[in-house]
Amino acid sequence: MPGESLFNALEPLLERVSKPIQYVGGELNSTVKEWNVGGHGPSGEELTTRWALMYPDAYEVGVPNQGVMILYEVINERPDALAERTYAVWPDMEGALREAGLPQFTVDGHRAVGDFDLFGVSFSTELGYTNLLTALDLAGIPLHSVDRGLDHPIVVAGGHAAFNPEAIADFIDAAVIGDGEQAVLAITDIVGEWKAAGRPGGRRELLLRLARTGNVYVPAFYDVSYLPDGRIQRVAPAADAPGVPWRVAKHTVMDLDAWPYPKQPLVPLAESVHERMSVEIFRGCTRGCRFCQAGMITRPVRERSITGIGEMVERGLAATGFEEVGLLSLSSADHSEIADLTKGLADRYEGTQTGLSLPSTRVDAFNIDLANELTRNGRRSGLTFAPEGGSERIRRVINKMVSEEDLINTVAAAYGAGWRQVKLYFMCGLPTETDEDVLQIAELATKVIETGRRVSGRRDIRCTVSIGGFVPKPHTPFQWAAQLGAEETDARLLKLREAIRADKRYGSSIGFRYHDGQPGIIEGLLSRGDRRVGKVIEEVWRAGGRFDGWSEHFSYERWMAAAERALADEPVDVAWYTTRERDQNEVLPWDHLDSGLDKDWLWEDWQEALDEREVDDCRWTPCFDCGVCPQMGTQIEIGPTGKRLLPLTVLGSGREQMLEHQH
Repeated sequence: MPGESLFNALEPLLERVSKPIQYVGGELNSTVKEWNVGGHGPSGEELTTRWALMYPDAYEVGVPNQGVMILYEVINERPDALAERTYAVWPDMEGALREAGLPQFTVDGHRAVGDFDLFGVSFSTELGYTNLLTALDLAGIPLHSVDRGLDHPIVVAGGHAAFNPEAIADFIDAAVIGDGEQAVLAITDIVGEWKAAGRPGGRRELLLRLARTGNVYVPAFYDVSYLPDGRIQRVAPAADAPGVPWRVAKHTVMDLDAWPYPKQPLVPLAESVHERMSVEIFRGCTRGCRFCQAGMITRPVRERSITGIGEMVERGLAATGFEEVGLLSLSSADHSEIADLTKGLADRYEGTQTGLSLPSTRVDAFNIDLANELTRNGRRSGLTFAPEGGSERIRRVINKMVSEEDLINTVAAAYGAGWRQVKLYFMCGLPTETDEDVLQIAELATKVIETGRRVSGRRDIRCTVSIGGFVPKPHTPFQWAAQLGAEETDARLLKLREAIRADKRYGSSIGFRYHDGQPGIIEGLLSRGDRRVGKVIEEVWRAGGRFDGWSEHFSYERWMAAAERALADEPVDVAWYTTRERDQNEVLPWDHLDSGLDKDWLWEDWQEALDEREVDDCRWTPCFDCGVCPQMGTQIEIGPTGKRLLPLTVLGSGREQMLEHQH
């Protein structure tokens, strides 16, 4: 029977696999609803819309993911719908499932993923694509959308990597770009109405209904033609898909206070990468860092109110028992009321074990008052800053408006106030970058240690330099840029490591962590790939590719060999997709997906990058005409509200909700 629990058959497998607890489910605040929660219509038709939601990585990485957690809760609040979660199974469990003839299953009800109406997969990185194929195959869902029938789930991609889903266009039925909260409810309505009407027109009719909204991208309804040299000639709606729009628009949730999710955050049973209760304090960023896809595609800035955040923190802590609150956003210290917010929360939880944390902080948005409030009730760990570029020149290119003086003054204040450890994050391979730009990272780290020793009077000062390879991303000014090759990246990083180690006075106090250039090339292939790259992904998967985001599972040789085979009859190769610079008139694979950003504006910003010209944050300056607000019918929403978190108007309210939830 569809929707039956497979747990009795799964249980004997658990003692044979690593970390079996990740497959058990039953986490605090998880939900298992009746399979036919929506009941039946007068003619016996089912009225329940069922989602299987997947984060395509291991449980420990996927379970704290805010996006999946929010959608899980939003859907399950509906009386006519249900959502359950599934994650990528480790290779040992994959083997055990295949041997036992068991399918990909959810961790909530241990139901077969193939029994659900919709299979929603949230991609924050392109390196999860092979895990999608494993899940589809295990679920008994044909890999290619063209081979699926009426009773197979509709496979929907979302998340930041879905802003260019062309590399996986053959494997998905649809993609949603932008915010998911309202989008999943709109899709739930359409699927529910189609089921209630007796599923007229079959699978194709349902996909047409989704595509005609203008907010759901169905790749099968778009034809791609190519020029002889391999470039795209055009992407157009198929002639047999009437009413399908030329461009698909992103979703934008405007009033975040109206969407205070997750209200009941999940508490993992097994250890996960983030052991804390997180609240998104605002969405979007207009700092305009040219490398940053997340900042570009989530415009405009929309702040949660200080009181809305306070209520979410109180309710979430009561519902979870966590002792750390993460105040999340792309640049949390930029919230217009961050000082009042952190002071208010620190005052509220004074004398408790509750600590506050921000993700990496902008150098020019940090101050000691803020840092002291964050550590008042918690432990004083290291501070993380992201200058991104080693030289002032390269920081102008990427529009990261932080001077060396800013950085030194900030770390001086931190070390002087008692911090002992600072982590600095940089990128290698940025457009126009030279060896000299990267070698200045060593000089900067040396000055940081020197400053720390001087202001603190101590020798146990540490600075960790962490470096990631730059990957050009769609919908950014750098979408036209050539990516630095893997060998060139490694050679540049080797010079930097040698420069740090050669410093006898400070080198031993500087930690150095970096990623080699090879995974970045594959990420670049996937992030700017078109539909022809799908053959490469499938070839890699059939050759054993799994968990490509994990260094111990990633194989560059496997990817390059697969690309050579899959693209043998095409006029393109890996270098064509990665280390080649594009010109202004080239049709890019994602041009028909509308992030709101005007392509001409992105090109102008690319030219300004090459001229080393900076652009201000449009939150505090006149509009730069990027196109988002007028095209999307949105606007920047920021405070201050003038409200305060004290007196404690909502303290304790979360406990009542938790008790209600448990009963």
